[in-house]
Amino acid sequence: MPELPEVEALARDLERRLAGRVLERVELVAVAALKTFAPPLTELLGRSVAGVGRRGKFLVLATGPGPPLHLVVHLARGGWVRWRDELPSARAHPGRGPLALRLGLSGGGGLELTEAGTEKRLALWVVRDPLEVRPLADLGPDPLAPDFDVSTLAAALAGRGGNLKGALTDQRVVAGVGNAYSDEALHAARLSPFKPAGRLTGDEVARLHAGLVGVLSAALARSAGLAASKLKGEKKAGLAVHGRAGLTCPVCGDTIREVWFSNRSLQYCPRCQTKGRVLADRRLSRLIK
Repeated sequence: MPELPEVEALARDLERRLAGRVLERVELVAVAALKTFAPPLTELLGRSVAGVGRRGKFLVLATGPGPPLHLVVHLARGGWVRWRDELPSARAHPGRGPLALRLGLSGGGGLELTEAGTEKRLALWVVRDPLEVRPLADLGPDPLAPDFDVSTLAAALAGRGGNLKGALTDQRVVAGVGNAYSDEALHAARLSPFKPAGRLTGDEVARLHAGLVGVLSAALARSAGLAASKLKGEKKAGLAVHGRAGLTCPVCGDTIREVWFSNRSLQYCPRCQTKGRVLADRRLSRLIK
């Protein structure tokens, strides 16, 4: 799943490619992905790209001139953006393939939004104001915003039920963090993923803030300047614990462990995060803080 660093890098890459170019072709393939009906998607035709930005895990493509009109994209778990120097001449038709949306641009080339897997959750909105998209409007603070300090994180976690892993991946608490970077931030902060989110000490909040901002900033720095096709590989190569179960912790040398829950998993280092205790199963791990 693309998270804050990858979506930010995508936004920067697309800004470089798209700014000032006119949308000459708009083909919706995954009809269920479009969550709005007015304004219609076809209203984007003939408009130029004024900019591409990010809010949390959302891409926001602004167009002009005239009244503001935005294409908001959430790539969900299996979505991605693919740039093509030359688009197929034949019109795309709905089917079972990964293609969700195709955008053709003046001067040639364009974008294809794709979604792998059977869970089709990629979502598109065409709106006058991005805040009309309720999930975007409900986002918590951005961890890479200049005003995201320790007190901002403390306020976001105050009174929260549940554990830290759940809080960090709740977009209403902090925006843009998913399964991978929550594992990485907790490892950097030396905190158990199952520690109660609303019961952190001042020192623990400070460590979590440093871990979260440090991990995301480093990932963004590694992604800077990369094309969309390179971002997935860079993300995987830069992870210390996530997706590395059974391998050696790069900090202490212990074996990285894994806990499965629902259809996902988390990875952690017992020595760094849980005082050496192994979390065998999520249902049993709630007693291990």
